[in-house]
Amino acid sequence: MNGRPSFFDTIKQTPNLTSGLIDLLVERIVSGELAPGQRLPTEQAIVSATGVSRTVVREALASLRARGLITTRQGLGAFVSDKPISKTFSIVPEELESIPDILHVLELRMSVEVEAAALAAARRDAGDLKRIEIALGALEEAIGAAAPGAEEDFAFHRAILEATHNPYFARFIDVFGASIIPRQRVRLGAMPSAKREAYLRRIQKEHEAIFAAILAGDAAASRRAARAHLTKSYERYAALREQAGTVAPEPLTAHGRG
Repeated sequence: MNGRPSFFDTIKQTPNLTSGLIDLLVERIVSGELAPGQRLPTEQAIVSATGVSRTVVREALASLRARGLITTRQGLGAFVSDKPISKTFSIVPEELESIPDILHVLELRMSVEVEAAALAAARRDAGDLKRIEIALGALEEAIGAAAPGAEEDFAFHRAILEATHNPYFARFIDVFGASIIPRQRVRLGAMPSAKREAYLRRIQKEHEAIFAAILAGDAAASRRAARAHLTKSYERYAALREQAGTVAPEPLTAHGRG
């Protein structure tokens, strides 16, 4: 595709650029500006037109594919589905503005990702381990750069779901995209730098524990590490809920923590 596609001019420059790109493409598909069967611009063309990273573009396209709005053809690229699914389940950033909503999503993630970590430990291959390690390294770099790291966090968890070699796990998280990682809702920018780094380091150690268990091929330890990470995330947000005095679901029980 030559030149800058005019519809990319309206991309929302939100903190979650993936969401802005998804919303824009969905709007154009629904309106018919991107017609059924029409080929989408290449990843590089979208990167050039929007200024977002290739990771953001790939995440947005994966989300649209998971929703049934686009299909990919080997060697040809992505195309608008001839029969796009009219109604799909999704979570968008606007639905995660309250702490109770974030807690609901963390419960959903726990029900899926804990078992996925165990499957990843049992089924992962060398390529899977490399992808998880790279994602973990990117997250470490984000912390060092004092960045929120939500996109890198998402990539880490997605790499684990991919390592299950069950495509439905990756499709599950692709429907949501990085909006499923509510890290930016903590308002890290308002924290003193030392407190922010300490907060992110604690989360990173939890990630490292999950990776170590998967690397060792220990399904039980992977399950425990994933549950501990998501439970601690839940407890962090539950503490914020108490500070804000908002109403939320009942806390996880000791039995639920595993």
